[in-house]
Amino acid sequence: MTKRKILIPLIIAVFFTVFGFLSGVLYSNYSSQEATSPRNIEEMAHSGIIVETKQMPNIQTPNSKVLIGYVQDFRDPETINLSELTHIIFSFAHPTKDGDLVLSGETALKNLQTLVSKAHNQGKSVMLAIGGWFHLNGGESYDYFKSAIQDEKTRSKLVNELISLVERENLDGIDIDFEHPRSQEDAKVLAAFTKELSERLKSMNKQLSIAVNAKVHSVAGTEITSVVYEPEMFKYVDYVNIMAYDGQWDGGYHAANLSPYSYTENIVSYWTNLFKDQQISTEKLVLGVPFYAQPEDPAAKQLSYATIVNHDSKSSANDTITMNGTTYHFNGIKTMERKTKLALSHGFGGMMLWEAGHDAKGPYSLTASISDVLQSPPQKLYTKQ
Repeated sequence: MTKRKILIPLIIAVFFTVFGFLSGVLYSNYSSQEATSPRNIEEMAHSGIIVETKQMPNIQTPNSKVLIGYVQDFRDPETINLSELTHIIFSFAHPTKDGDLVLSGETALKNLQTLVSKAHNQGKSVMLAIGGWFHLNGGESYDYFKSAIQDEKTRSKLVNELISLVERENLDGIDIDFEHPRSQEDAKVLAAFTKELSERLKSMNKQLSIAVNAKVHSVAGTEITSVVYEPEMFKYVDYVNIMAYDGQWDGGYHAANLSPYSYTENIVSYWTNLFKDQQISTEKLVLGVPFYAQPEDPAAKQLSYATIVNHDSKSSANDTITMNGTTYHFNGIKTMERKTKLALSHGFGGMMLWEAGHDAKGPYSLTASISDVLQSPPQKLYTKQ
């Protein structure tokens, strides 16, 4: 046999051996990709199978959730740690009955300007809250706010005042804090105000959020009907900040009802169902948590979480502490982490805190604990209930 006759079969054999090996590798890689494709994972989830994965590509990227912190107007911005926040809401601007807007003097304005500069240097957004519970001129803000938005002329005037302030102070948006609409008429005019303000802000590429009552009774777990919203209104805003606290006033004063986890579960369920019924994305929902403690003695004053940690750092892992003969109820680190996971499990867009000036610094920071959960990639695609 000649060398040529020997080489030809040998070359053919090598060719098919290599081709077969490469085909096997390609098929193996394709099968591996197909087994974990989003389509197959979804089919497995709907079948009731629990799917555990270490990585979730294209599901959620770090920092995609918001962490919104309110900052009161009297606080020195230099004392506030903004590093973990995505949005800072300066509180408050006060509406007058004729549609004007007032701040708490030159100090408040200076603090706002300093906060904007500091936050923008760190890539954070700053919004201005209008309303709140108490008014600068005395009494509840409700009467002033209601009068301002009831009439079409004063409503437009207030919108113009807010837009002018946004432009002048280089703000990133407005937060509406009307506490609270108490009738269908209130809900109607609030929706009209929200829509008008939203249209103006969106034309400027600015944001709009709204702070809302929890709408759930902390004791009975039923819907609070004395606070009224038009669900259509929520389509006009970027974020709905749920004030899921101050439940101590429901059914008589009970400090333990400030904001326990079970209360928050009912609140999250209520708002999730409402938004799904209205076909509004739950990504707009932001769960609010308290950074203060409520005393069992109603004559005692609330305490900041920072005060509690400074008294006893170990208490950061708990939800109660006794100081000066009074027991205080609050949310410690473990509860904050559970609440954050609860919000994420329902598709919420993030978390909100009242307020940043109450937080402890260093390893006991509630803001940092919440941020860690928000930025941690989820490990489980589906859990069988």
